[in-house]
Amino acid sequence: MRLDELDATLADPTIAADMKRFRELTREHAEVSGVVERFQRFEQRERDLLAAREMLPDPEMAEMAQQEIDDAQADIDRLDVELQTSLLPRDPDDARDAFLEIRAGTGGDESALFAADLARMYLRYAERRGWRTELMSESLSDLGGFKEVVFRIEGSSVYQRLKFESGGHRVQRVPATETQGRIHTSACTVAVLPEPDEAEEIQLNPAELRIDTFRASGAGGQHVNKTDSAIRITHLPTGIVAECQDDRSQHRNKAKAMAVLAARLREKDRSERAATEAATRKGLIGSGARSDRIRNYNYPQGRLTDHRINLTRYKLQFVLDGELDEIIDALQAARAAEQLAALESGDA
Repeated sequence: MRLDELDATLADPTIAADMKRFRELTREHAEVSGVVERFQRFEQRERDLLAAREMLPDPEMAEMAQQEIDDAQADIDRLDVELQTSLLPRDPDDARDAFLEIRAGTGGDESALFAADLARMYLRYAERRGWRTELMSESLSDLGGFKEVVFRIEGSSVYQRLKFESGGHRVQRVPATETQGRIHTSACTVAVLPEPDEAEEIQLNPAELRIDTFRASGAGGQHVNKTDSAIRITHLPTGIVAECQDDRSQHRNKAKAMAVLAARLREKDRSERAATEAATRKGLIGSGARSDRIRNYNYPQGRLTDHRINLTRYKLQFVLDGELDEIIDALQAARAAEQLAALESGDA
């Protein structure tokens, strides 16, 4: 049994010396033990169901037996779905940390203010889950919003929880600058990129990079106006750009910008492969492309709608305060249902 093998391997004191290997084994142990526990519970509830059916003919026990039959069957049905879902092919990036990018789109200053609202939503969600966040770069608008902002988020299953957030987010509301009370529509794009392991990072050829230094802008005290500590790196073959100005150290800013650039290039490769593989069918959750309009935030109605799964909730402020689990759980359940249907039809 794989769980026994993992128990024996993790008991070996030499394994702890290789932290990367130890983390991989610990993660696999948690996943396998979860499957085993569900299966054991499934078997126990089947035994309970059988025992309850044997008691059913007894008039004195019939009512209690029927209740146990109903409860056991409900547990069996739920555990059966959970077991099938837990055995589905896993995205190898699910356990990774991630870079979260938010860019203002159509709508000018209002779009930039909405980008700031989305940033607060994700930062509050990260705080609720105990994740660590780090500002990588930001470009502020005149009214205090973000033209663009990039965060690194570190914690348990960050990419797994956030990956379906990639796409176009549209807002409908009356802007603070609107004097006649008219509702405006604007949009932002969100991209969630898994952070590659150092060993798996794309090897960047220095000859293909243009590295520019510039003075950081925005908040940060007088220091940022005295030194060219901010870094912008352009990958010449693709035109992909990454920058960082959050740190006073030019060296640390360069390292952070290189990490973001590597993640963007890796995501570009992954997206191109996924597009090729999915050329003949459209996934339920969508391609995750930034151009896809995935969600609408309607302030006057207090309504949030995720178009990929036709999910509508009238609890917009609740979600904007970082309560995203209900939405994310629904998206993951829809993805699992799609995978199960593909397996059953033989398309997987």
